[in-house]
Amino acid sequence: MKLTIVGCSGSYPGPDSPASCYLLEAEGFRMLLDLGSGALGALQRHVGLYDVDAVCLSHLHADHCLDICGYHVARTYGPDAPYPLLPVYAPADAPARLSAAYGMPDEPGLETAFDFVPLTPGSYEIGPFTLTAGLVNHPVEAYGFRVTSGGRTVTYSGDTGESPELVKLADGADLLLCEASFVERPGLPSGLHLTGRQAAEHAAQAGAGRLVLTHLVPWNDRSDVMDDAVRGGFEGPIELARSGAVYDLG
Repeated sequence: MKLTIVGCSGSYPGPDSPASCYLLEAEGFRMLLDLGSGALGALQRHVGLYDVDAVCLSHLHADHCLDICGYHVARTYGPDAPYPLLPVYAPADAPARLSAAYGMPDEPGLETAFDFVPLTPGSYEIGPFTLTAGLVNHPVEAYGFRVTSGGRTVTYSGDTGESPELVKLADGADLLLCEASFVERPGLPSGLHLTGRQAAEHAAQAGAGRLVLTHLVPWNDRSDVMDDAVRGGFEGPIELARSGAVYDLG
């Protein structure tokens, strides 16, 4: 299994990265976790637009899903259109919400390009991947994902505050891709995002092998995020996500 970080900027695209988008590949199958603002352009550095086999959206905030609108254009009007419907696993109201963002009428909406599969907590067989979705701690319906293939596991937090469910999803994972939107300071809101320290604490509790900090908000100093993380008690490798970084999990 191979993980490519397409975009890792939190809340909106930054100067060095689009918003959240992660490409997982195994056995020739390509699956995206999130397709946030600006990610569609950077994605084309790594894979053809018509070579993606599935998309999973953790939640419906713009920095995790909005480039589905542009992707609809590519799959509807591309040179060999119409293309087969692309499975999109997402919260149940994704078709209506994303069609409204695009400015389309309710019918037929984005379903002309995508086959939307409503997410609920549980496991899904998607190509060679087993994806387990669990509800995490965010103000909207939001999922973390545990993805396993060939005996390797990547866990993706999506957006979350402190969450026992994330620890379960990351249990023994080879790599935990965990959001670290906040820098430690007094008065941070609960149930919204994690600091680097909290991300490391989740990784330690889960016994994950490697921690990659992502959803890095452009106004934060990345070194501050890392400084927070090293105080979280995680003894494995810790890295800051970078657009274009590749992790070959074997």
